[in-house]
Amino acid sequence: MDIHDISPIGIIHSPYTHIAGMPVQPKGADGVAGHIILDKQYQEGLQDLDGFSHIYIFYCFHQATRTALRVTPFMDTQERGVFSTRSPLRPNHIGMSIVKLTGITDNILQVEGVDVLDGTPLLDIKPYIDQFDAITSSTSGWLQASEADVKNRRSDERFR
Repeated sequence: MDIHDISPIGIIHSPYTHIAGMPVQPKGADGVAGHIILDKQYQEGLQDLDGFSHIYIFYCFHQATRTALRVTPFMDTQERGVFSTRSPLRPNHIGMSIVKLTGITDNILQVEGVDVLDGTPLLDIKPYIDQFDAITSSTSGWLQASEADVKNRRSDERFR
């Protein structure tokens, strides 16, 4: 496979039609319903996914129009290196979220906790597996925000 072979496999739909006012992380989209329409050619790959409560979705920040190696993240006032943030202004404009999987019908996945713009191109899906992914002894670097701060923070136009 060539790196240039990466292309969307579906579309993520959410209630968010404008960047301003969106949650900045899935914690701020708790209970927000959306759905993913997977291209029919990949439907067979959904087999056995329905046994997982949560999934990672990888997507393209398709409205990001520039890149930056230093950014001021939503949860801070200090400029930081882009790789120490979740800014969409990354060199490859790739994002990821963990969402709750609430159902699958044919090639359509119902999800909750979706924090992306409606029409976002989906690049991949992976199951969240607690035994692999839960890290109880992690640290969060420069981030000092509380869980409530993260939940209540909303997007603005700074990362277009």
